[in-house]
Amino acid sequence: MATTGFVKKIRDIMRMDAGINGDAQRIEQLVWLLFLRVYDVKEADWEFDDDDYQSIIPEECRWRNWAEPDENGHALTGDELLDFVNNTLFPTLKELNVSSDTPIKKAIVKSTFEDANQYMKNGVYLRQVIDTVNEIDFEDVKESHAFGDIYEEILKELQSAGSSGEFYTPRAVTDFMAHMIQPRLGEKMADFACGTGGFLTSWIKELSKQVKTTEDQELFGESIYGIEKKPFPYLLCITNMLLHDIDVPKVYHDNSLLKKVLDYTDRDKFDVILMNPPYGGREDKSVQNYFPDDLADSETADLFMSVIMYRLKKNGRAAVVLPDGFLFGTDNTKVNIKKKLFSEFNLHTVIRLPGSVFSPYTSITTNLLFFDNTKPTEETWFYRLDMPEGYKHFSKTKPMKMEHFTPVMEWWNNRQEVEEDGWAKAKKYTVQEIAENDYNIDLCGFPHEEEEIIPPMDLINQYQEKRASLNAEIDHILDKIMAIMEDAK
Repeated sequence: MATTGFVKKIRDIMRMDAGINGDAQRIEQLVWLLFLRVYDVKEADWEFDDDDYQSIIPEECRWRNWAEPDENGHALTGDELLDFVNNTLFPTLKELNVSSDTPIKKAIVKSTFEDANQYMKNGVYLRQVIDTVNEIDFEDVKESHAFGDIYEEILKELQSAGSSGEFYTPRAVTDFMAHMIQPRLGEKMADFACGTGGFLTSWIKELSKQVKTTEDQELFGESIYGIEKKPFPYLLCITNMLLHDIDVPKVYHDNSLLKKVLDYTDRDKFDVILMNPPYGGREDKSVQNYFPDDLADSETADLFMSVIMYRLKKNGRAAVVLPDGFLFGTDNTKVNIKKKLFSEFNLHTVIRLPGSVFSPYTSITTNLLFFDNTKPTEETWFYRLDMPEGYKHFSKTKPMKMEHFTPVMEWWNNRQEVEEDGWAKAKKYTVQEIAENDYNIDLCGFPHEEEEIIPPMDLINQYQEKRASLNAEIDHILDKIMAIMEDAK
């Protein structure tokens, strides 16, 4: 079938079902159906390659045996279909027998269904949705690839912004970071809060250009590692990886912050880390017990920065999205994290992004930090990426595109300081200059920002970050005054 209109067709059917309440449930319902369909297609490939392959899914629950019409054209529908899905399919998949010896590509079936839900109450509508999913021809390479793009559109659509501090990272941003980090076959890349797999997908896309042999394909398939705390994005990520021909996705449903960072060994480290850590969110205070006292904080982005530094291999490379608050923050924890970053890693480049890159999810301004684990920082380049000509803001209908990174890509290999209208657009700072500025690295910012109305929670978060920073500065100055007074006694 033509993939154009697929999402609209599914949406129209589900809107008639009394059990679906809102877009979030609609997409969750669609995703587990797609997972089973995609998994069945992958199993056909695995059976072709391995005569002894055995599915972990009992025969009656395999997609081909209940969702597709039999040889006589008969297919479950109505109450019969609902009864099967609610009372056989879901209980069976949730209770699959999985042990530590179970191969990952089989174990993911249970883990993806542990928190999945079946919402639809009308078996006829459910049949119509299944029939629509069955119209996708995964044997047609062109259509299969096109569906990969459609799937990513679905991912965008379901992203909800807000309290959890999780926002969809625009594909242009993940593609740019994966391109600049220069993936190499044999390397292992990690994202410890991988969401629906945006960075993993961009890495795969960039790395796939180097695959030429069977051995290359094997290295390619083993090159990603992801952790996602929330069940629904985890399910989306697994399906996303299967669609991108990662047959054994090493993506785990877990919380990356619940392990003592000091316990990590070389085996837990990675060649490359690409991340957009959740920011603006707060973790339970008990999570801080997993971090050294000087790095313990309730701000998730700070905690993830520490995890990244503890899990980056010697000579490894990292690219991380962080909000402005991390740059200008001078509270004790942020300063300690930045001191560790500058003294143990080479933070060579900071790209300041325009404010509306993450619109419409958040208007918090963000930055891309590129660093490696080769040596302590000696100097750091800052580059301000301005809005492209003709754009006032990015938006859902007018999003950032890869081509908008062209100016910084042209500058990257021929770095020069740039000044515009008396303001630094690109400039190199020594680590001494940064230390003298109390590790406030809010440098090469946007001088002509217009006042704009932003959502209340974003505004509150910005005020809280600025207040914490100001309090830290006041404390710092008071300490200096007290020290001078003590010396004068």
